[in-house]
Amino acid sequence: MTTKLTLHLKGRDNWDRPVYESNGTLYVDVDPRKDSSPNIHAKCANEFYGEPNSPIPNNCIVEFVPYRDIW
Repeated sequence: MTTKLTLHLKGRDNWDRPVYESNGTLYVDVDPRKDSSPNIHAKCANEFYGEPNSPIPNNCIVEFVPYRDIW
């Protein structure tokens, strides 16, 4: 089953990675280069400056609001 994840941009963490929020959970794009696919992970302990934790499932469709923040 395919799921959709709507990610709302919240800012950048101390590694300059974009942080997003969806339904109270924080996520980070660990490779936000414009020529690469999004590599989205949940934030450890759901902390804005926390480390990337588990990746989202491969079958997840991601929508960025208002846009995907890239380098």
